[in-house]
Amino acid sequence: MAAPGRVFGSRRAGVLAHVTSLPGAGLIDDDARCFVDFLAAAGFSVWQTLPLGPVNESLSPYQSDSAFAGNVALVGERRHADQDYEAFQEANRYWLEDFALYRALRGRYDAPWYRWPPELRDRNADAITAARNELRDAMDAERRAQHRFFAAWRELKAYANAAGIHVFGDLPLFAAHDSADVWCHRELFCIDEAGGMTETAGAPPDAFAADGQDWGCPQYRWDNRAAEGFRWWTERLKVQAGRFDLLRIDHFRGLRETWAIPAGAATARQGHWKEVPGDAWFGAVQAALGPYAFVAEDLGYITPDVHALRRRLGLPGMHVLQFAFEGDPHSTHLPHNHEANGVVYTGTHDNNTTLGWWQALDETSRSRAMQYLDYPGEAMPWPLVHAALASVCELAVLPLQDCLGLDADARMNTPGTVQGNWHWRCPPGALDEQLAQKLRELLALYGRTD
Repeated sequence: MAAPGRVFGSRRAGVLAHVTSLPGAGLIDDDARCFVDFLAAAGFSVWQTLPLGPVNESLSPYQSDSAFAGNVALVGERRHADQDYEAFQEANRYWLEDFALYRALRGRYDAPWYRWPPELRDRNADAITAARNELRDAMDAERRAQHRFFAAWRELKAYANAAGIHVFGDLPLFAAHDSADVWCHRELFCIDEAGGMTETAGAPPDAFAADGQDWGCPQYRWDNRAAEGFRWWTERLKVQAGRFDLLRIDHFRGLRETWAIPAGAATARQGHWKEVPGDAWFGAVQAALGPYAFVAEDLGYITPDVHALRRRLGLPGMHVLQFAFEGDPHSTHLPHNHEANGVVYTGTHDNNTTLGWWQALDETSRSRAMQYLDYPGEAMPWPLVHAALASVCELAVLPLQDCLGLDADARMNTPGTVQGNWHWRCPPGALDEQLAQKLRELLALYGRTD
């Protein structure tokens, strides 16, 4: 795999904040540009966001009805983008027509695709042709909405890049069951004749969930994906590479082996590992994209062969300081075990805020952290912020909540739960000049400004 691109090679710092968490309305608009201005003023050169696909009622950016489309709810209603519409359609022909029809049919039946009339569920050629004719206007509205999103994001990314900010995206490994992707490419997923899932994806028991996690997404049929040259993947990554300067591969270990849970299992504990052709996958991606910067999300239960795959591909891994003080001096999350080719976080979108983590931490772990951090006089989260910025990792990323010193009320997501997540938004006026100056001085102290 080609070495990471221009994002890596020097010490940088970034902020993790989803678009919906930005001050204001949480849209791709002037408020987002103001956030970029704040990042630049504070000395940051990376903005990490969460996936930007359409979301369902859960609001989770990891449950989307398309692995290609953008979330048009992030674009203001007054936004118009009719220029280059025909070129946009041509460039996105692989997925756009099917997505537009899926959305139009989803609106007509108000039900997931596997509950549509059988001839549409199974994509009978005559039924599909008839549906395209009947829903022509609805499909055109979906295409134009996607064009507005792509244009708005392209302009925001160009604004960020001009300010010296690299945009860091997130690539969910799996696709939602009720999605245009599964409906149109059933042969690539573990789906039965009626559209039901035969195996789902998830994770074994870990620090986040004692019974493991069942993500409710169908497992891939990797044999069929390899046979078709991984085209669905390479087309998907071409879209994402145009959207971001670098990408985090969520659940990277799933490219070496994946936790497959039989349909109907009581818990994710009943799953088992299945081997995945990760080297062949990356070979296809490299051939399609050329040099591009990826980061491997290698958290949780990681076996030596997964580490070997990451190193063989030259990808930076992740270190999370909130995981560092559980008593193992060899933990990869402890700063003395970090790698320069890595990304260090105080916490991620799945963690508590650092202040919330500290307030809930048991006394043994707290004492261990205090000793390791040399009994700092500052209040949390700043000792952990200092430790992240001091790390040898080339990239250090701070959740926006930690930059603001917020407690557990500002937590973004609690894995294994479905209520109360993805709602946090930065308070108005919080990103002021005083905070920018404080952060810039910290970043300069640790050599993370240009």
